[in-house]
Amino acid sequence: MPTLLLVRHGRSTANTEGLLAGWTPGVALDDRGAAQAAALPDRLAGLPLAEIVTSPLQRCRETIGPLLDARPGLTPHTDERIGECHYGDWSGRKLAELKDEPLMEVVQAHPSAAAFPGGESMRAMQTRAAEAVREWNTRVERDHGADAVYLMCSHGDIIKSLVADALGLHLDLFQRITVEPCSITAIRYTRLRPFLVRLGDTGDLASLAPREETPADDATVGGDAGAP
Repeated sequence: MPTLLLVRHGRSTANTEGLLAGWTPGVALDDRGAAQAAALPDRLAGLPLAEIVTSPLQRCRETIGPLLDARPGLTPHTDERIGECHYGDWSGRKLAELKDEPLMEVVQAHPSAAAFPGGESMRAMQTRAAEAVREWNTRVERDHGADAVYLMCSHGDIIKSLVADALGLHLDLFQRITVEPCSITAIRYTRLRPFLVRLGDTGDLASLAPREETPADDATVGGDAGAP
């Protein structure tokens, strides 16, 4: 099955202002985020991308803009299921204020039980995102082959929940995972299990290019030899 590159959007104005953006409209990349997005085409230059899928939110669309300019043959697909968590009444509020809310302790320590007032639960967020990935895996393999690489541009909590899903971790452990703005997380899916091959990578990605020999479904005992 394909390799999925999960790109978190570049740093946004909400990030620098300490706001929980959620689906609040008009949240754009700040200057640093725009620079991060501009660097993305070079970071991905060695990788053939079969498809690009994005959250509908502005900060994700801005992040993949330079990449689409560099690869005019690719048409982006928008999928709401990889959009940010619906934080409901918490959307647009300062994180410094929210830290004293009783629900924040649940979000941090027991997220599988957390449901945002006027929004969705974190379990529902993970479920919809994982369903989207599984459907896109099938579609990409059908259209481009089992060795294809495709990209999704999404959000921190979405990516963390997908990493937890790939590793078989309970959602209550997903807060132990971190992904920086415009970092790339790579998951190679196989018939038997997913392999997490990059987590929050901000550097060179050339070794993720398809190899002549198809990787085995089984984990390498003692550790893989790495890219040639």
